[in-house]
Amino acid sequence: MKGALVQVRVDDRTKEQADKLFADLGMDTATAVRLFLVQAIQAGGLPFRVLRQRPYNAITEAALDEARAIADGDVDAPSFDSFRAYRDSIGV
Repeated sequence: MKGALVQVRVDDRTKEQADKLFADLGMDTATAVRLFLVQAIQAGGLPFRVLRQRPYNAITEAALDEARAIADGDVDAPSFDSFRAYRDSIGV
């Protein structure tokens, strides 16, 4: 069957590792790419979960989650008209 040509550029190390992996699975890289494309079509998207790496540590992420919850109105938090009002509220 003659089909369309798909070319992908990857670094040499990635290619070597992929070739070895797919050979261990009994196929070549071109067959693995075809399988990926068929699975993506059947799934209606990528056939695996794609997650972004969280760039912050757990403490920072918790603070960001809390700030989002406050901004969304999910957490009742005091607000102040000025920094001076905030300072007065904490006795500074």
